[in-house]
This record gives sequence, structure tokens and C-alpha cells, in this order.
Amino acid sequence: MIDVRRFDSLGGANHGWLDAKHHFSFASYHDPKRMGWGALRVWNDDTIAPGTGFPPHPHSDMEIITYVREGAITHEDSLGNKGRTEAGDVQVMSAGTGIRHAEYNAEPDTTRIFQIWIIPDGERKAPSWGSRPFPKGERSGQFVTLASGIEGDGDALPLRTDARVLGATLKAGQTVEYTVGKGRHVYMVPAKGTVEVNGVQLNARDGAAIRDEDVLRITASNDAELVLVDAAA
Repeated sequence: MIDVRRFDSLGGANHGWLDAKHHFSFASYHDPKRMGWGALRVWNDDTIAPGTGFPPHPHSDMEIITYVREGAITHEDSLGNKGRTEAGDVQVMSAGTGIRHAEYNAEPDTTRIFQIWIIPDGERKAPSWGSRPFPKGERSGQFVTLASGIEGDGDALPLRTDARVLGATLKAGQTVEYTVGKGRHVYMVPAKGTVEVNGVQLNARDGAAIRDEDVLRITASNDAELVLVDAAA
């Protein structure tokens, strides 16, 4: 099953400094049919104006992944962490028992991010934050695990949940495959480009909610950049 959620069907709001699109119910956008996908709870597509951002605010009990599509985001939190994450790279904040953070576009140009929230499992722990560069060349023609809570996923940024976040870049005509485990819920968004997933077309920033597909065969119609979440039910 592949349920396509076209970009122009997403909820959201334009706050001037922030143009936010929501793949799932979030803030003032509520759709009982779009409350999440397995353990994946939020996928926001945010466009942030230069010199603006989210002032300090609290989070708890959530794994929050920020994938930078264009520009860069600067993070500060109540643990004293501060870091700048550039396009193509990823940061993970495990909110745990509670943390305050701020995210700013300190750049002269617009920043565009995907912010992904996944429900944690297991014991509540103290909060943490980390970021890591993932040069696009490493994921050319293949999926690379960016963040994961699944054993054996190597040096990906850690998640406190049974899920992984992956990225891939494809040249026009290139194909990549991804095996879906039994009972898993996959959600994929092309950050750029147009692809076909098992014969179903996805345009840039469309979402695909996928389950009960053994293998995903993804072919790029033009140069594409993909972000995929594989989560427990």
C-alpha cells in the first residue's frame, strides 16, 4: 500500500517569517486521518526567513530530527549545546525528560528544513543532542542511515526508538531499492526531484505513507534527493 499525500494537500500556516507545511496533524492543523504513521508523529516542511527562527521553547518525550534541505540551522539548548547544521546534514535531539531549545536561521538566505518527530520507546532518559555531516556523495545512488535506534546501524546518530532515518541522492534514471520489514511503516518524501516508487509517481515534497510492500523500487525521473523514515507500528 502506497498512500500519496500531495504537497498541495498538506496542512500548514504561513506566519511571514515561517511558512510551515504539515504532513500530519500539528498545531492548528488537525486531520483525524493524518495523526501519524506508526511511531512517526510529525513531518514538518519549514521555510524559514533569514535572521529569524524559533525562540526557546520546551520539549519532552520525543525524538526530534532536523534534516536541512537548504541553507543552515543554528541550534542552542538548555544543556549548553550549540551547533550549526548545513544543507544535507542532520541533527537529533532526544527530548527525554525535558529540554528547552531554540533554532534560528542565522544565514543571509532562506533556510528550508524537514523536522521529523518520532515517538520514543523504552525508559525515559535525560535529554541529549547531536549533529553530524553526511556529504551527499556518500549517499549517491544508495540509502545511507542518518539516524537510528536499530541495532547494527553503525555510526548513525542515535535514536531512542525502533526507527531509522535514511537519505539518498539519485541521478535521473537511477534506481535504488529498499527492503521493508514485516509490519514496518515507511514514510518517504523527495526533498528534490521526481521519482517513481513501485510505479507510483512522487513529486518534490509529496509524501508517501507505505506499508505491506516487501521491496520499494525507486527510480528518479530527474535528479532527486530522498528522505525516508522506517518506523515500528
